[in-house]
Amino acid sequence: MDEIINKVSESKLVTFDLEDFYPKGERVLLDIKDWLYEGFILREKDFRAAIEQHDWNQYQDVFVALTCSTDAIIPGWAYMLITTRLQPFAKKVVVGSLEGLETSLYQTIIEHIDVTPFKDLPVIIKGCSKKPVPANAYLQATAKIQTVARSIMYGEACSSVPLFKRK
Repeated sequence: MDEIINKVSESKLVTFDLEDFYPKGERVLLDIKDWLYEGFILREKDFRAAIEQHDWNQYQDVFVALTCSTDAIIPGWAYMLITTRLQPFAKKVVVGSLEGLETSLYQTIIEHIDVTPFKDLPVIIKGCSKKPVPANAYLQATAKIQTVARSIMYGEACSSVPLFKRK
C-alpha cells in the first residue's frame, strides 16, 4: 500500500495571512451632516458650536472615518477642526469611508512588516478572510513581498493562483 504524502506540508511554501495583522479596535463612521444647516450648508459659527457640544470621550481608542453623507461641499479646515477634537482620544482619523479607514490602517502596518523571512521562498498570500481586509492591502502586501520572494501565489495551498515568479 502506497503512503499518502502531503507535498504542501513538506514544501518551503510560506503562507502570509493579512488577517493576522488586523488591528483590534472599534471602527466608527462619523457623519457630520447633522452639524450642517439643513444638512448641506456649513455655517462656521453653528458648526463650531456643534463641535463644542459633542461628546468626544466616546471616541477613546476608536478608529474614526469622517464623512458627510450629503452632497455638501465641506472645506478642508472643517475636517481638520474635528481632528483637533478627536486627536486626544481616537487611535486614527481619516476622511472617507470605513473601507478607506481599513486601507489606511493596513498601509501603515504593511510599511512596517519585515519581509526578509520570505527571501527566496514561495509565498502564498491567503485569500479568504473573516475580517474586513481591504483589497488594497492585498496589492500593498504583494508589492512588498515581491521584492524578496521567489514566487507569490494567491488563495489556499490546495487551490492557489500564481501571480509572480522570479526569473
